[in-house]
Amino acid sequence: MKLCKSFRLIISGDVMTGRGIDQILPHPGDSQIYEGYLHSSVDYVRLAETQSGRLPEDIPFSYPWGDALTEMDNRSPAARIINLETAVTGCDDYCRGKGINYRMHPDNMPCLTAAKIDVCTLANNHVLDWGYGGLKETLLSLRSVGLAQAGAGGDLPEASAPAIITAGDSRILVFACGHPSSGVPGDWGAGDDRPGINLLPDLSPQCADTLVREIVKHRRVGELLMVSIHWGGNWGYQVPEEQRDFAHRLVDAGVDLVCGHSSHHPKGIEIYRQRPIFYGCGDLINDYEGISGHDAFRPELRILYSVDLDRESGEVRGVELIPFESHKLRLCRATAADTAWLQKTLNREYRSIGMHLETTESGLMLRC
Repeated sequence: MKLCKSFRLIISGDVMTGRGIDQILPHPGDSQIYEGYLHSSVDYVRLAETQSGRLPEDIPFSYPWGDALTEMDNRSPAARIINLETAVTGCDDYCRGKGINYRMHPDNMPCLTAAKIDVCTLANNHVLDWGYGGLKETLLSLRSVGLAQAGAGGDLPEASAPAIITAGDSRILVFACGHPSSGVPGDWGAGDDRPGINLLPDLSPQCADTLVREIVKHRRVGELLMVSIHWGGNWGYQVPEEQRDFAHRLVDAGVDLVCGHSSHHPKGIEIYRQRPIFYGCGDLINDYEGISGHDAFRPELRILYSVDLDRESGEVRGVELIPFESHKLRLCRATAADTAWLQKTLNREYRSIGMHLETTESGLMLRC
């Protein structure tokens, strides 16, 4: 049987299964939170119900993924990769003074396995929300169900090591790192004898070169490379020049896919030297329904990305954007009108980096 030349990945931005999402799943953890805005995770469920109506009873683990489950299955990817932006823990040692603390109870791990997730990147500003004990339990919880992770660990060598995806005789290495611009506290960086995340000090050329040297230690001939980066603010379409320069430097050194996230809405995609760079994938799952203040960005609209890379060269063969709307804390296929809004807005904002989206029967396709 001839092996398909393309290596298909399903990737997403932030998946926040903590707080309100955790409360609607079969095994909700302690609902107490330490925010100036609200004091119980249940209140985020009530906000969503106030806006969209009462949620169903007896919600299954798969509920938040909604229509995304079928869309992923229909594309038969080699792997599904998410940025898991929550601690998976019952630990009560919350990060004081941080303002927002996400956690999902470990007994709700079937929420991730129901979506057949393969890799969780963890180098973000919420994985240590419940302290080092919470991080340790998060890592153990993921390993207990066979989920690979990258970007956090018991020390720097573990946090900087890649997750490895194997499909036939091909492999892709997934590295993850975070940057302070996304809100990662400076003391969350892992050290030689300290747990934490793979934290970039800056986005300088020297930092990019250091990251590349670390990547090269792990790479074998013929393997593809993906770098996941949690960077930038939550709102706004602008892509800082330092992000573009950093991503270009990674591709110049041999990285095949750069996946950025942190923004609560989708941002631009650039094809540089036939490699895709996602500057901000946007949120996929969260409990923000009913929270106002940034309506112009249409944060209820979410995108799942299907990326085809050539197994031999690493060059991009296709990028599909699958749009959804979050309704009652569940992903529903976006309407034609909402898909058209995404197309118009993203094409307008990112024409300068060569991005052009065309409509298809199932969503949007990036013209590569």
